[in-house]
Amino acid sequence: MGTIRLVVQADDLGMCRAVNEGIGLAITEGIVTQTSVMAAAPCFAEGAALVLRLGVTTGLHGTLTCEWRHLRWAPLSAGPSLRRGDGTMHATVEDAAASVDPVDAAAELSQQAARARACGLAPAYVDCHMGISVPSAFAAVCDELGVRFIYRGVEPHHDFTSLYVLSMASADDLGARTAQFVEWLERLGDGVHFVLSHPAVASAELRALTDPDDANAVWAEPWRVADLATLTDPAVREVVERRGIELVSVDEL
Repeated sequence: MGTIRLVVQADDLGMCRAVNEGIGLAITEGIVTQTSVMAAAPCFAEGAALVLRLGVTTGLHGTLTCEWRHLRWAPLSAGPSLRRGDGTMHATVEDAAASVDPVDAAAELSQQAARARACGLAPAYVDCHMGISVPSAFAAVCDELGVRFIYRGVEPHHDFTSLYVLSMASADDLGARTAQFVEWLERLGDGVHFVLSHPAVASAELRALTDPDDANAVWAEPWRVADLATLTDPAVREVVERRGIELVSVDEL
């Protein structure tokens, strides 16, 4: 008999309180098995304390960018190329790739790893916030931690049978997100499958991250709240249990 294994990851722990709360609910009331932590973000200490209480697997969400108009965070290290004019991180992966010195990037990710460990976490993997801007820096922090990168593009990396980005499913009809995810779960074959999500609770905090007409406004509240609703929906739990899908984190593979 075959085995269907499913890694369900929640990104951005530490970004803000609404995200921390949403990830906590997605773990305790939903199917999330691991979470990626942003050591440079403003609510990281709260998020770290939360996941330590819950005993969930964490990974380092290597952060070299900050995409929000009104929520801005700065690097932990001193590298000048990590900063734009206001002292905060670059807004896009493209800007970071064009501007950040690989030496500065490696030092920053090492500092983020050090802060995560100082808060009691033991990252079991590394991934990236928004995208891979400086591949060599992500490879260096993987080597430092003795873990793999989640995605292709950095060596060594995990290999998955399939990858499902929940946060972008049914983007034009959020009410259909759960049904679409259930349908995907029903079709899963043997192997190790991966789901990427960004759960959060609805809040004025999320709505204040950026202006309503900004291109990334959907990432502030709508898509995150929809992710939480799907991850905690009884229909999702039902198909997982009925099909005998094994919920795992990467450190169990």
